[in-house]
Amino acid sequence: MGVAADERQALSSLLDDLGPDAPTLCEGWTTRDLAAHLVVREHRPDAAPGIMVPALAGYTQKVQDRYAAKPWAGLVEQVRKGPSKFWPTAIGPLDELTNTAEFLVHHEDVRRAQPGWEPRPADATRDAAAWKSAKQAAKLNLRKAPVGVTLRTKDGREAAVKTGPDPVTVVGEPVDLLLFVFGRDAVQLDFEGDAAAVTKLQSVNRGL
Repeated sequence: MGVAADERQALSSLLDDLGPDAPTLCEGWTTRDLAAHLVVREHRPDAAPGIMVPALAGYTQKVQDRYAAKPWAGLVEQVRKGPSKFWPTAIGPLDELTNTAEFLVHHEDVRRAQPGWEPRPADATRDAAAWKSAKQAAKLNLRKAPVGVTLRTKDGREAAVKTGPDPVTVVGEPVDLLLFVFGRDAVQLDFEGDAAAVTKLQSVNRGL
């Protein structure tokens, strides 16, 4: 299996363990809401566009709420099984391309919302995928940052992802960098740069 498939299975097992009412890092969402989001994304092409397009979000929310009302065990099983074999991401390479960041981030959204969370031990394959995804997503997600941004892993890999004044370097493990790029603050990171610039970057990032 690939990273996306591994993270899907690990997240599904965690959802089984925690139940439908556990918190997540997604504001306003319990584990039930997050599971319903994942199912809509892979099973309802009519509603999935509203995940990204605000004008369509109302319809997407109605569909998601209907899935969230389904029995918990069945909802988690839909997450675990993924899309039907006719869905494009049922193909392994497309699953990795499309779902690696999605399931990595959402797995951590659940893990890190629980009391006493700790980062998972390093994993070369997962960390390589997280680093690649962080670099790709940062160019879109951090485009409105008012400062320059460079990402750097603790072992020295570096990527300039946003040009601008008062550059800030964000240093951490690949999974933490990925979560930061997606606006999460349950991360263990260091920031190098002018203090005011760091504050600006963190303020913008929390609005993602």
